[in-house]
Amino acid sequence: MTYCVAISVNAGMVFCSDSRTNAGIDQISTYSKMFRYGIDGQRQFVILSAGNLATTQAVIAQVNRDIEQNAPISLANVSSVLDASDYLGDISQIQQHKHNKSGAGFEASFIIGGQVLDSKHEVVLVYPEGNHISTSQDTVFLQIGESKYGKPILDRILNPEVNLDTCALCAMVSMDSTVKSNLTVGPPIEVLVYRADSLLANDHHRFDADSEFLREISRSWDQRLKDAFRQMPPLAWAANWDRPRVNTFTSSNDSEPTSQN
Repeated sequence: MTYCVAISVNAGMVFCSDSRTNAGIDQISTYSKMFRYGIDGQRQFVILSAGNLATTQAVIAQVNRDIEQNAPISLANVSSVLDASDYLGDISQIQQHKHNKSGAGFEASFIIGGQVLDSKHEVVLVYPEGNHISTSQDTVFLQIGESKYGKPILDRILNPEVNLDTCALCAMVSMDSTVKSNLTVGPPIEVLVYRADSLLANDHHRFDADSEFLREISRSWDQRLKDAFRQMPPLAWAANWDRPRVNTFTSSNDSEPTSQN
C-alpha cells in the first residue's frame, strides 16, 4: 500500500510520500514514490505514484527516456502542468494495456505538480483511466493510495492562505496518522517544499525509520490528541440514554370520532 499527498496553496506546494510497498505479508520492500524533474529557472515537476509497482516503474522509466531522447513530447518541453498531466496519463494507459490479457490489476494513479515559467503552479491527480482533476481554491490538496486515515487534519487546517511550514507539518501529521493505522504504509518518508515562482525544487527531505524528527512528530501529535480528548465537555445528558422511548405517534384513525349505530 502507498500514501501520497500534495498540497497547493498561494505560497507554493508541498509533496509528501511514503516508501513502503506491500506485495504480501512477507514481501514488503522500499521504493521511492517521489520523482523530481526540472530545469532550474524554467520549469519544475514532481510526480508521486501509487498502484501497481510494475506499472509505476514502467511509466517513470518512459518519462526518463523521453527526456533523455529529446522526444517530441516530454516534461522538458510541455507548456503547462495540465499538458504534463495529459502526457503522464497517456503513458500510464499504454503501460496498463500492455498487461491487460493477464487479468491482474495493473492500475496506477499519479499526482503531478509543478510550474512552468510564466504560468501558475498547480497540482493534478491523474487517474488510472488517464483523466485527471486539479486542486482549486476549495480543494487545496489531493491524495492517492491509503488516503482515509490522513484526511481529517488536512480538511481542518488547510486553506489557500496557509503558509508552507504549516502545509508541511500537516502533511507530516497526515502521514503519521496513516502509518499509525496501516502497517503497509511506512518510512522512509519524503517531503518536498516548493515555493511559488522560485522554479527550484531543492527543498527535499527524507526521513528514515530511525529519524528522531519523525518520532517527535508522532509523540507530539499522539499526546496532544489525548490532551484534547480529556478536555472534551462531559456527556451531561448521558443519564437519559437508558430511559424508555415514548412513542408519541398517533394514527389518523385514532383522531377521528367513532361512528355510532
